[in-house]
Amino acid sequence: MAKKTNTENQKIKDLKQFEKDAKNKVLTTNQNLKVNDTNNSLKSGERGSTLLEDFLLREKITHFDHERIPERIVHARGSAAHGYFELYESIDQYSKAGIFTDTQRITPVFARFSTVAGSKGSPDLARDVRGFAVKFYTAEGTWDLVGNNMPIFFIQDAMKFPDLIHAVKPEPNKEIPQAASAHDTFYDFVSHTTETLHNHIRVMSDRAIPRSLRMMEGFGIHTFRLINDQGESHFVKFHWKPKLGVHSVTWEEAVKINGADSDFHRRDLWDAIEAGQYPEWELGIQVVPEEDEHKFEFDLLDPTKLIPEAMVPVQIIGKMTLNKNPENFFAETEQVAFLPGHIVPGIDFTNDPLLQGRLFSYRDTQLSRLGSPNFHQIPINRPVGEPHNNQRDGHMQMDIPKGQTAYFPNSLSGGCPHLAKMAEGAFTSYEERIDAKKIRSRSESFNDHFSQPAMFYRSLEKWEKQHVADAYAFELGKCNQEPIKERMLWLISQINQDLAKKVAHGLGLDIPKNISQPINQAIGADADIKKQQPPKQKNYPESDSTLSQAHTKFESIATRQIAVLVADGFSIQDLKKMKGPLEKGGAILKIIAPHGGHILCDEGMKHRVDAAIMTTESVLFDALYIPGGKKSIKKLKEDPKYRVFINEAFKHCKAIAVDHEGEDLLKETFVWEYKDDQAVFINDTPKAFIDAIAKHRYWERMDLAAKLPV
Repeated sequence: MAKKTNTENQKIKDLKQFEKDAKNKVLTTNQNLKVNDTNNSLKSGERGSTLLEDFLLREKITHFDHERIPERIVHARGSAAHGYFELYESIDQYSKAGIFTDTQRITPVFARFSTVAGSKGSPDLARDVRGFAVKFYTAEGTWDLVGNNMPIFFIQDAMKFPDLIHAVKPEPNKEIPQAASAHDTFYDFVSHTTETLHNHIRVMSDRAIPRSLRMMEGFGIHTFRLINDQGESHFVKFHWKPKLGVHSVTWEEAVKINGADSDFHRRDLWDAIEAGQYPEWELGIQVVPEEDEHKFEFDLLDPTKLIPEAMVPVQIIGKMTLNKNPENFFAETEQVAFLPGHIVPGIDFTNDPLLQGRLFSYRDTQLSRLGSPNFHQIPINRPVGEPHNNQRDGHMQMDIPKGQTAYFPNSLSGGCPHLAKMAEGAFTSYEERIDAKKIRSRSESFNDHFSQPAMFYRSLEKWEKQHVADAYAFELGKCNQEPIKERMLWLISQINQDLAKKVAHGLGLDIPKNISQPINQAIGADADIKKQQPPKQKNYPESDSTLSQAHTKFESIATRQIAVLVADGFSIQDLKKMKGPLEKGGAILKIIAPHGGHILCDEGMKHRVDAAIMTTESVLFDALYIPGGKKSIKKLKEDPKYRVFINEAFKHCKAIAVDHEGEDLLKETFVWEYKDDQAVFINDTPKAFIDAIAKHRYWERMDLAAKLPV
C-alpha cells in the first residue's frame, strides 16, 4: 500500500470528480430500476389509502427498517481509520511471519478504537477502558491484534466475562447508569473478585480518560507465542507506543467535554487525518524465551499481570500510520469484525485462559451481529488474497463458487483446492507438550492480586496518585450500599494504606480492620476465600517509570488545539508573532470571538471565526492565547464567559499566554494573583509558550487549582 499525502489540491480534485459523477447518476431501486418519484407512495387517489402493490415504498421502508444491526455487546462506541504498517527491522530470530521479517513490505491496516461499557450512542469521554484493535491485511492472511489501552484485563478466565460485563453495564432493573462504572453492581462484583484490582486501579487513573485516541497506548494484553523457521517458540507481549506521547484530561474536564462535545475523540481523530497530521504508533514487543517462562514471580499466562518494562524492555520493531478516514461509517467501522483467532504463520496462542475463551467468543459474537458465517466477505473484512475452500452457501453469500465439488478429498476437481505444504507457508500449530488431568480449577500462580496494583500506584507521580484517590472517592460515592464501600476500602488498604486513607476521607468512612467474613459469606466456598486474601506483596520492581504518564514524550505540540480569544480590533502583529511558531510546530489555532462569521483586526483585515464564545468551552482546548488590542480587550471584558474560560484553563493546569493589552483581561481573573506561575506567560517569547504546551500540563499547579473557584 503506497503512502499518500492528503493535500488540499487532491481534495479539490476529488470533490470535482465526485460532483461530476453525481450529475450523471439517476435514482434507481436496488434492481437498477429508474425512479421518478421517491417522495410519494402509491395511493388510491390523492387522499386515498396506500396500496400494498407499491413495491418502491416497500423496498425503501424495508431497507430502512433493517439498517441497524445488533450493536456490539461491548466496544459498541467506536472510531476507526485506514493506514499502513512498516517494519523497522526483521525479527526472524523470533518469528517467521512475513510482517515481522520483510522490511520492504507496506502492510495495509484498519484500526478501531472504542469504549468498552457504553452503548453506541454514549459519550466519548467516559471513564473506561479503550479498545485498541488493528487488522493487518498481510500476504499470508489477516492478522487481528485485538487489545485495549490497558496492558492487562479485569479477569483471569473467560468464564467470568459475562459476569464482569453484566456488572458494569447499566443495572437491568432501571438501565442506569449509561457508560459508567460508578454504581453498586460493578463494585459489588469488584469487591468479591480481587483479580480485578489491577486493571481497576488503572481505570481509576488518568489512563481511563485519554486526551485523544492518538495519545494513548495499545496492548495485546495476552502473552502470545512467536514461532521462527526452526519451530522455536518465544513468548511475546505486544505494545503500541503513540508518537505523540500518552496524555490525558482531568475528570472535571471529561465531564464538561461530554456536555460540550460528546464526539470529542471521534472528531479529533477524523480532523487530524483530514488535516494531514496522521496519527502514528510504534509497535514494540517484549520477548521471553521459552525456558524463562517460570522465572518471574508472576505467571506469564495470567492476563491480569504485566511484565514490567524495567525487567523486560520493549523492543520497537515497526510503525503504524493512519492516513485515511473511512468512506462510510457503517460499512467499515461498524461492520469490521476483529477476531483474536485471526493469526498468521509465525504467531500462535498460549494457554492463557482468557485468551482461550476469546478465541470462541469473538467468532460467536460476529455471527450474531453480522448475521452470517460469510461476514469475511464484507469488503472491510476481506483478506488480501482470494480464499479457496469448500465452505458454501449461508446467509448473504456474496461470492459465486464455481465447479462441481465442494468437498475434500475429491478427484472430480483434480483434488483442488489442495492442501498447502509447509514450504508454501501453511499454518501449523506449535507442538506444545500436554500432560495433565482434566480439571475445572486455576493455577495457584494466578493468586497474587495485590502486588501489581501496588507497584502501579507506587510508580505514579503525586498528581497522578491524587487523581486515582479522587476517582475512587467519586465512584464509590455513587454506590448506595455501605457494605460494598467498606469491602472496597479494605481491599484498597491492602494495595496502599495512604491511598485508602484518602479515599476513606472522601467517603467519610473509616477503613475496616478486617472484612474477610463478609466476603466469605458472599462468595461461599472456603477454598475461594483463601485466594481472596492478599499474600505478602512482592516488589518486582519497587516501581516502574513507564507506568507513569509523567515519563511520556513531551517534545511535540502537533495537533494541540490553541484557543485564541479575540474581538474586533485585536492586534494582528501579536497574533502573527505567536501563530507562525505555533503552526510550524503543528499546533492548530482556533479564533474564539464574541460572535460567529468574521472579525476585523486592528489593520482592518477580515478573519474567519472558528467558534463564538457561547458555542464552545475552555475544556476543548489544550492552551490559551490572548493577543493585545485595546478595542478587542475592551469588548472581551464585557462578557463574563471570557473570564470563566481563562479561569478554567488555569484550573486545568494549561499554559496561558497574553500579549500587551491582553494583560488587562488577565487582571480581571484570579489568574492575575498567580501571574508568576511557570506556565503563565505575559509578553513572553513564543518558544516559552510552546515548551509549556509540549509538557501537556503544569501539574505543579494542581493543589492550588483544586482550591480555586471558576
